[in-house]
Formats: sequence, C-alpha cells, structure tokens
Amino acid sequence: MPDDVSHQITLLLVDWSNGDNNALEELMPLVYEELRRMARDYLRRQPSNHTFQTTELIHEAYLKLAKASDQNWQNRAHFFGVASKAMRHILVDYARSKHSKKRDWQNRASLSDDTAVSNGRSAELIALDDALRALELLDDRKSRIVELRFFGGMTNEEMADVLKVSTETVKRDWRFARSWLLRELATTP
Repeated sequence: MPDDVSHQITLLLVDWSNGDNNALEELMPLVYEELRRMARDYLRRQPSNHTFQTTELIHEAYLKLAKASDQNWQNRAHFFGVASKAMRHILVDYARSKHSKKRDWQNRASLSDDTAVSNGRSAELIALDDALRALELLDDRKSRIVELRFFGGMTNEEMADVLKVSTETVKRDWRFARSWLLRELATTP
C-alpha cells in the first residue's frame, strides 16, 4: 500500500477515534480490498460446507469495528490487527454454535509457518482459539503475535509496528508461542 494512502488511513482513523463518523465512511473504501483479502484467507481455511461468504464476513467485521467507538486507533496496522481479531471471533463463534457436540481431536491445528488450521476444520479453529485464550492469560503479546500472523496475515515487520517491539522480539515470541501452542494442543483431551 503506498505511503500516502497509508497516511490517509491513519489520519481517518484518528478522526474516527475523535468521534468523526464521516471518517469511517471515507475509510471503508480505502481498506475494503485488504479486508476482503483477509476474509478470503480466513474462509479458505474453513470447511467446504461453510456458509459464510467473504462479503458477509467483511460486513460482520465492519459492524464490530463500527461499534468500537471508544477505540483509540493508532495507525493502519493497528486497525487491521483489530479487524483480524474481529474476523477470528466471528468465525470462532460461528464454529462453536455449529459444533456444540464433542470435538473431533483426531485432526489437530497445524502450526506450520504457512497455515493456521490445516484443512480448515471448524473443530481445529475452536481448539486453536481455546489454546490462544490460554496463551493470552500467560502472555498477551505472544498470543497477539499468533493471531496477527495466522489470522491477519501480517509480516514480522508489520507485527512489530502494531505491537511496538522489534522484529527480533516478534521472531523470538513467535518461536515460543508456536512451541507452547503445539504442546498445548497435543495435551488437550
């Protein structure tokens, strides 16, 4: 994304944080394609019989974001991090509502560097979400790194910007979080 557009997004986010609802209307056309990419990535990991559509997920996330009137938006990366979390919660809530029966633990979440949930199984998404919640209690930043990487598709540099840490800290935290989550998922009954 060009620097001038990124700067414009940041200015609109600040205006929105200060109560200017028109800023949100101006912001959406600038961020829509990136939100669409994120939604497609999320939905690609879902089962083939999943009923959410890309546009529906974007609109649900938009509603969550629009309700965040007290959010103090820092910049573009912060916005997309929050949008990523909103999409994750929407899909996890949906999966929980569809999978109230006992979870299938045969297929565990994959924590490879490329995918968050192998084969897009809803039960895996729920298991990963449960593990991320446990990690969040242990170390919020490490949990955010997993979330931003898998669910937001952010690079190490973008995560460092969002979290206001060095890229090396992001890499170190990622290695710890990945190992911890693999162990946690392997020991879950």
